[in-house]
Parts: sequence; structure tokens; C-alpha cells
Amino acid sequence: MPKTFRGSYTVAVTPFTEDGAHIDVPALKRFLDWQIECNVPGVIILGTTGEFLCVTDAERTELVRETVKYVAGRMDVLVGTMNAHTPNAVRYSREAEELGADGLMIIPPYYFTPTEDEIYAYYESICTATSLPIMLYNNPITSNVDMSASFVARLTRDLENVQYIKEASMDVGRVFDIVEATGGTMNVYAGERPVESFLLGATGYVNPFGNYIPYSTARLWDLLEQGRIEDAKAIQHRVDEVNAIIAEGHPTYGHQCYSKALAEVQGYPMGDVRAPLTRFAELGEEGRQRVERMRPMIEELESFAADLMSKPAKAIKA
Repeated sequence: MPKTFRGSYTVAVTPFTEDGAHIDVPALKRFLDWQIECNVPGVIILGTTGEFLCVTDAERTELVRETVKYVAGRMDVLVGTMNAHTPNAVRYSREAEELGADGLMIIPPYYFTPTEDEIYAYYESICTATSLPIMLYNNPITSNVDMSASFVARLTRDLENVQYIKEASMDVGRVFDIVEATGGTMNVYAGERPVESFLLGATGYVNPFGNYIPYSTARLWDLLEQGRIEDAKAIQHRVDEVNAIIAEGHPTYGHQCYSKALAEVQGYPMGDVRAPLTRFAELGEEGRQRVERMRPMIEELESFAADLMSKPAKAIKA
């Protein structure tokens, strides 16, 4: 019986050694322990935040194997197995299943701007090669294609493995459209705006902020499921304030570079990013100042969430 995924899943950065030459396995294990201690229900490795385009096939194998082995069923492990060349995506997906992953997250073939029939054939080939549940990943900004609600419904209807979607089109209304188009059979994971997405029918959140504030952002979804909408909003507003500081910089600084810098602030160094992304070390004083602005904010946010969770049931606001 396949697992059912639900809740806030950290889309994890990939830890590299100080020189950037290798996967840092000890750092990975410390990071995974932290996620488990914070009751994060799952991690997604080798997504956009995980720099999936910047690792070799050998490193990919090592990262998946070490993650699955170390987690040992204590939380779910999903693996990004996308590739612009369908045979590679099939190979990565089959390997992830053989190594014990619980599910896959797969963006359509990028760069080529494929047609719907071409995207369909891509996912069909992957589904033929693996029995794992698949989370579609709709991110038009990076893939250059936008999978419509009607097309998602077609994939959901025809391909048994297709059970989830990370909806990151920046159109929160799309969550509702997908739920409606699929008759509620598709499990939509928010790619942004988790509170609004939940209210429109989302069942989970693909969460880049879990790399440095895993406790508070995982509790955000717990609060939503408890009906404590205003409390969840209070966390989201604070997360948005952190994100605004990151967004002030160049877009490529984003969730790879600063996520790693902020994870280190929290005591979990994960190395720096790989080219062509801008390394945190290259940001100089600008980067250090941004991190110092965010440091007290993330510390306060984790404490704020812990305080919310300690409140009695009468504090619940529907």
C-alpha cells in the first residue's frame, strides 16, 4: 500500500563540502536529524532548491542512497528525477525506486517548451518504469511550460502514479481549478502562499523555508489542519518578512544561496552553492548584512511557533 503524503515537506538544499567538490554526507545526516526532531513529515531532495542541475549522476546516486538509508523510514523521502531528456528522467526515477525512495517530484521537460502531447509521453514513460507515486511540478518560470488544470486532470485520469502536484504557477487560484478539474482526486501541494492554498483545497506544502525554519513552517500546516487559520497566518506573515529580505537581492541569490547561509546560522552548515549560481561568499558585505537582519527574525519565528503550539484548544480560531 503506497504512502499518503500530507503536510509541509522541506525541499532540501544539497550539502556540499567546503570546497564544493563533493556531497557532504555528515552534514546531510545532521540536517536530516534536525528535520526529524522538528517533526517534518518529509523531505524532497534534488529539487530546484537542491540544485539538481549541478550534481553528477554519481553524486545523485550517493545523495539518494545516503538520504534514504539514514532516514530509515522516519519521514518520507521524495526525489526530484526530472530531466529534459526522457530516458534520463526514466533512469533517475527507476534508480530512486530501487534505492528506496517513497515518491518522485518531476517537472516537465525544460527548455524545449514541449507540447502537451510531448509532456504526456514524458510522464507516461516514467510511469511505465516505476510504481512510485509521482508529484507533478508545475513551475512555468523555470520549465517554460504551464500545465493547465485540464491537462493535469488528463494526466491524473490516465496515469495511476500521478497523484500529487506541486503547484508553483504563482496563481493561487490554480489550486482550486485543479481540485475541481480532477474531482478532488489530485492532491495539490502549495508551491507558495500555503494558507491561501490550503483554503482552496491544498493538502500539503513544498517548503523551501524548512531549510532554516523547519519547526515553525511545519507547524504552520499543522495549525491549518487544526482549523487555527489566524495562527497559521501569523506564522506566514513572519515568513513573508524574511522572504522579502531575500527577494531584495538578485534573483539568483534566492533560496539556494541564502537557505544554506541561514541553515549555517541555525547550526547546520551545508556548504555553498555551485556555479553558475552566485555563491554567498561572493555577496560580501551585502550578504552578511542581510543574514544579520534575518537572524533574529528566524530565531523569534521558531519561538513564536512553539508558543502557539503550547496554547490550549480555546485559542483555536476557525
